[in-house]
Amino acid sequence: MELLEIAGTALFWKSLAEIIVVNIILSGDNAVVIALAARNLPRKQQKAAIFLGSAAAIVLRVVLTVFAVQLLQYPYLKLVGAGLLMWIGAKLLLPEDDGGVETEASSGLWSAVRTILIADLVMSLDNVIAVAAAAETGPPQARLALLIIGLGLSIPLIIIGSQILLKLMARWPIIITLGAALLGFVAGEMAVTDPAIDTRFHDTFGHIDYAVSAACAVLVVVIGRLWARQIEVEAK
Repeated sequence: MELLEIAGTALFWKSLAEIIVVNIILSGDNAVVIALAARNLPRKQQKAAIFLGSAAAIVLRVVLTVFAVQLLQYPYLKLVGAGLLMWIGAKLLLPEDDGGVETEASSGLWSAVRTILIADLVMSLDNVIAVAAAAETGPPQARLALLIIGLGLSIPLIIIGSQILLKLMARWPIIITLGAALLGFVAGEMAVTDPAIDTRFHDTFGHIDYAVSAACAVLVVVIGRLWARQIEVEAK
C-alpha cells in the first residue's frame, strides 16, 4: 500500500494524533528548561535559541525514537515498554519537582542552544518511549513518516503552546489526568501487539484490544493517584 493511501486511513491519523498529544503533554518540563536557558539573552537571540535548540533536540529525538521503534520488534520488549509507559503516566500525576535537571541561564546564543539540547536529551527518555509506542500502533509502512511528521508538527506546538498548556494544566488539572490516561491507553495497545503474545492473545480472547487499553488507562490513573496520596502522607 502506498504511503498516500495509508495516510488516508483512520489508523494513521489516530497514531499521528497520539504522537503529537503525548509529545506535547510530556514536553512541559522541556519548555521550562528552554525558557530558563534563554532568559538572559537579548529578545532576538532568545527566539533564535529557542528555535535552534528545540529543532536540534527534535531531530535527535527522531533518531533515538527510530532506534526505539526497531527495538520494539523483538519479543517481550513491547511488554517492558508498556510497563515503562504506564510508570511514566502514573508519574505525571505526582506532585511537581524540578525533574532533577539544573539549568543555568546562558549569556551566548550557541551556549544557550547547547544547554537546551543537553537538558532536553537528559529529560527526554519518557518522550522517546511514549512516541515510539504511539508510532508502533500505527501502520508498519508509515512508522518513520509518522515519527517525522508527528515530531515535526510538535516543534511549533511546543515552542508556541507549551507555556499556554502549562497554564491550562495549572487551571484544569483534569488535563494532566487525561494525559496520563492516554499514556496508559497507548501502553495497552502496545502490550497486546507484542510478538511473544500477539497470536495467542487474540486466539484466546478475541479482539478485545480496546478493552485492554481502556483498562490500562484506568489503572495508570488509579496507581498515579494512590502514589501521589502516599507521597503527600509521607510529606506531612
